[in-house]
Amino acid sequence: MLNPFPDLLNLTLFGPLILRILLGLIFIDLGLLKLRGEKEGWLASFETLGLRPTSLFLPLYALLQIIGGLLLLAGLWTQIAALTFVIFTLIELYIEWQAREILKRDFVFYLLIFTISLSLLLTGAGAYAIDIPL
Repeated sequence: MLNPFPDLLNLTLFGPLILRILLGLIFIDLGLLKLRGEKEGWLASFETLGLRPTSLFLPLYALLQIIGGLLLLAGLWTQIAALTFVIFTLIELYIEWQAREILKRDFVFYLLIFTISLSLLLTGAGAYAIDIPL
């Protein structure tokens, strides 16, 4: 079957751009939430999982999310940031599964950002990025 909008296929580099910007903003927000509004819940969940010292791991984890989000916004080292976020979202899916009563997040949310991260890992940065595909 023919594509109903064949001219839109010329804009395929904008798909990863949209996903990259969205995911970057989400991870910046998640990192800031870990440092501010949800800090106590995350400290409790890290404690439940036995990640000690929690006062070291939580700010480090939040900082990595913020830096990775900024890298995605700039389109710099996109596949490395996406790989990191694939790992982070698997960790957060596990935390959500183990400490459901502490964080009260939606499992589907983490599954969605895992899928977006995996997509960016496979496709690259897209348009308007510092990364140059080889």
